[in-house]
Amino acid sequence: MSSDEISFLPFEEAVNLVGAIQEEEDIDDPEHRIFTVYSKDNKELCWYDFDEVVQEVKPGKGDKGKQEVTEYILHRIPKWVLEL
Repeated sequence: MSSDEISFLPFEEAVNLVGAIQEEEDIDDPEHRIFTVYSKDNKELCWYDFDEVVQEVKPGKGDKGKQEVTEYILHRIPKWVLEL
């Protein structure tokens, strides 16, 4: 594996670590939205571009769509968050 490749946490480990995934305004660009991932102790872990996630997931409406986005993100939590 090259040093540029990202390794992800196993899904179960991510579920135990992540406390919340919030859709928020990008502080650097108010017209841009991001998904910020927080630990169970409310520490910011990482973030994902809203448009990229929605384009990839193509979530359904309501709770189903929220669950689809949540699962997508939980499968993509980088291992480096454990070093924060």
